[in-house]
Amino acid sequence: MGMTMTQKILAAHAGLPEVRAGQLIQARLDLVLGNDITTPVAINEFEAAGFDKVFDKSRIALVMDHFAPNKDIKAATQCKQCRTFARKFDIDHYYDVGAMGIEHALLPEKGLVAPGEAVIGADSHTCTYGALGAFSTGVGSTDMGAAMAAGETWFKVPSAIKVNLTGKLRPYVSGKDVILTLIGMIGVDGARYQSLEFTGPGVASLSIYDRLTICNMAIEAGGKNGIFPVDDVTRAYVAERVDRPWTAYEADADAEYERTVEIDLSSVDCTVAYPHLPENAHSAREGKDIAIDQIVIGSCTNGQLADMAAAAEILKGRHLAKGVRGIVIPATEHVYRECMHLGYTDIFLDAGCIVSTPTCGPCLGGYMGILAEGERCVSTTNRNFVGRMGHVKSEVYLASPAVAAASGIAGHIAHPEEI
Repeated sequence: MGMTMTQKILAAHAGLPEVRAGQLIQARLDLVLGNDITTPVAINEFEAAGFDKVFDKSRIALVMDHFAPNKDIKAATQCKQCRTFARKFDIDHYYDVGAMGIEHALLPEKGLVAPGEAVIGADSHTCTYGALGAFSTGVGSTDMGAAMAAGETWFKVPSAIKVNLTGKLRPYVSGKDVILTLIGMIGVDGARYQSLEFTGPGVASLSIYDRLTICNMAIEAGGKNGIFPVDDVTRAYVAERVDRPWTAYEADADAEYERTVEIDLSSVDCTVAYPHLPENAHSAREGKDIAIDQIVIGSCTNGQLADMAAAAEILKGRHLAKGVRGIVIPATEHVYRECMHLGYTDIFLDAGCIVSTPTCGPCLGGYMGILAEGERCVSTTNRNFVGRMGHVKSEVYLASPAVAAASGIAGHIAHPEEI
């Protein structure tokens, strides 16, 4: 029996000719990631275990993005601990204020992830990098601490679900709509500890940013990881950023899958996940009676330049509805700068939005956009659990940048074609 794409990558990193679903393996790692919330815990475990060196200072990335620039004394203390650790071990990839970004947008942009690599991060959305044909998954801070010293960790090899994509996306429809549609189909536990492996002729029509968004939210379906095949789109993106050898893996023709899910991309419409689960998927056309107080455009899920462009197209020459707050967060400093050069920043400001430095802030209810009791937000982030962005009686509606922008203009959930 053949292996899936994920299983081939894990076998190679475990030094084994083959692996099977459910098998426990020890695998070497190409990159270990942490942020300003999870890294301090990992450092504490690293030091408690008596480790006195890291396995490779060029294969650890520490990104201060959740509460940076620091929102309070505790946040400042956490970043200081990370900064001190990075200096002590001369970590090559330490990103802080002035050279920062949201981790899962920043690492691909910097060329720190390549096809065929194995990456772990102490953040659940580390699964983003499957868009580049890598195996990447989130772990706990204790595992991160051990991995910084050992350069390897253990995995239970996941089984897989094949997601066969056909057709092409219609105008205004994006990768965010695809993944919300999929989660709506299979549920938030539909891929529990499984690999979501995307394939089919529809893949070629998806941009690398669509794929990053889709893989980012694989965890919202319970997935261990999401992964796309390495094709010309992947190679073009990687060629501009990665200067080391890498390997493209392909699933065997006789690879075993738990099931196959079919999605015709031409049938996907702009989709919104209503509170309080990403699986609560509805057409954006159904939201005319749902008045909103705020929109957030950004995050590791939808903070790329393509996302800014989609929002700017809708907002240009228009203004947010009275009483609606708009928060735009470019995911990296490069994206921020490009927004200025391309005139997007002026469009956002003219529309009544603010433009923030890169930060995860509002996504996790941290800062830069907390919701009060009874408030509703259309957000391009990835989770809408109870209290996710503020008060437990607030509501978060997940959507694409185009839908968020259209909703901000309309004052209620809206399809871009309706404004």
